[in-house]
Amino acid sequence: MHPEIVTSAANRVQTYLDRVMPGADAHPATLHGAMRYTVFGGGKRLRPALVYAGGRLAAVKPDALDPAAAAVELIHAYSLVHDDLPVMDDDDLRHGQPTVHVRFGEATAVLVGDALQALAFEMIASEAGPNVAQRWTQLLANAAGAAGMVGGQVLDLAAEAREEPLSSADLEAMHRRKTGALIRASVMLGASAGTLRDEELEAVDAFARDIGLAFQIHDDVLDVVGTTEELGKPQGSDERQGKTTYVTLLGLATAKQEGQRRFEHAVAHLDAFGARADDLREIARYVVERTS
Repeated sequence: MHPEIVTSAANRVQTYLDRVMPGADAHPATLHGAMRYTVFGGGKRLRPALVYAGGRLAAVKPDALDPAAAAVELIHAYSLVHDDLPVMDDDDLRHGQPTVHVRFGEATAVLVGDALQALAFEMIASEAGPNVAQRWTQLLANAAGAAGMVGGQVLDLAAEAREEPLSSADLEAMHRRKTGALIRASVMLGASAGTLRDEELEAVDAFARDIGLAFQIHDDVLDVVGTTEELGKPQGSDERQGKTTYVTLLGLATAKQEGQRRFEHAVAHLDAFGARADDLREIARYVVERTS
């Protein structure tokens, strides 16, 4: 069960994306239909929720954050399409539905990811106010590119080819890029749109870094204890692919403890903000208690 703050953010960004994205019959229909299949095919919309929660902390109205929330969800959606490809994780199920390459073919899946990434930056450029568009573009590009998500995916693929497991430090470095960078950017897209002082932004950034890692640790736990029906994707896929995870490295019980420790570190960074940070605290707790 998603908390109300996540459900509300999901509904808001869903409505916005439906309005600004091309219709399924726009030419070429195969591409645009597949794009909408990807974006509206399910998902928690956790990253948009973090954008709005970061904005609340900085006293920014949700209307002003819609382009950033939509853009980060488009980047996330594109990354899942490419992650599922046979040359990456080779998954056939996502959100309980056939993955894009299974439904539309591999070539279309590659192009869907490309188009969603381009649309994310077009959305910021055309929909965001000029004072924040440059800041948002830099944050999102850094999180999505070689310094962030794409670089993390390269490290993940390289790790799969190794005979020995990753060290704890290498695993953390990989996930801070692959998963954590976009979660961190989501929080900072909202927080940076206001007038927080530098030291306040540093505290929010520290929260975002810790909660991104807590998210990944809990994902590793869910891959072991969850079901395919709950997860909406094949359970145990990490084990089948021989990946080093926090569970294979630490054991299930210790991995759960580490996720809880990272959560506690994360919310401690928000102590000075009082009630303004309640949305971020609620989402953080959901991150380590969710079942999918």
